[in-house]
Amino acid sequence: MRAYDPDCKTAATLVVRAGKGAGGMPISNWIVIAIYITFGLVEFLRSDLFRKPEQCRNDGIVETVSTILLMTVTQPGIILLVNWVGLRAFPQYHNALGGISVWLALPLFLVFEDMMQYWWHRASHSFSWLYNLHRAHHNGRYMSVRLVYRNNIIYYAMMPSLWFAAVLLYLGLGWFYVGYVVIKMLVIIGAHSDLAWDAPLYRIQWLSPLMWVVERTISTPATHHAHHGRHRDDAAVHYKGNYGNLLFFWDVLFGTAKITRSYPRSYGVEDMPDATLGQQLLWPVFPENRDAARKIPGAGPAEGFAGG
Repeated sequence: MRAYDPDCKTAATLVVRAGKGAGGMPISNWIVIAIYITFGLVEFLRSDLFRKPEQCRNDGIVETVSTILLMTVTQPGIILLVNWVGLRAFPQYHNALGGISVWLALPLFLVFEDMMQYWWHRASHSFSWLYNLHRAHHNGRYMSVRLVYRNNIIYYAMMPSLWFAAVLLYLGLGWFYVGYVVIKMLVIIGAHSDLAWDAPLYRIQWLSPLMWVVERTISTPATHHAHHGRHRDDAAVHYKGNYGNLLFFWDVLFGTAKITRSYPRSYGVEDMPDATLGQQLLWPVFPENRDAARKIPGAGPAEGFAGG
């Protein structure tokens, strides 16, 4: 893997030149798309990807809009803005870290990208105004690859880890990011999917020591599904913890981990009024619904495509 290309003029071109695929899109993007589609196909065959249990009409709209805007506007916009500001205000630091080794680049991304996402995620479950931005991610009453990029549009625009990652790209670490993001998204997509890939591995006796390490290192379906569980009285639920994205180790380190090797009976939010479509995508532009008795169009399973 090439660490530094002196001909690269911007962080954006650095990411692309680190591995260009068809249509000029980085190979890493194609790999992430392939991972996403693979898990999606498995869900389609096993659990009906487009007709999940308790699904409602608004679910598909929120997932489609938030995913497309993140991938085409928010994240590219943050990278371009950081690059633009950097070239004008701090040109001396452009590609300053381009020649460092993998072993120095790795902790920079784990701390400034993944650990920052842990703390942002934890804060989103600690402060009510931040939870209003994050609630869309938990409104789904199911687990699926469809939830991976489901969030309020403003939530992603404010996410510190995206900005820190853009700074690291500006500093010349695009060559590392193309591999890092593939591994991270493989873990995150696998943790959100209703394909519990870890379940059969727990039953293999000789794998027990390895799985003990794995479930304390990266996010797995068991640990992340617990975070999406609906009811506090369910022993497998831990929605006030298990915040890790790539590394579950942050939960272990900072005391928010719960490991049960089991899966919640149901998913979604507990004891909260239904959220409007506008609220999920663009609160506070659209107000929060606080009336538990209010019937929100498209928010209930009976009005949408309730699976079963």
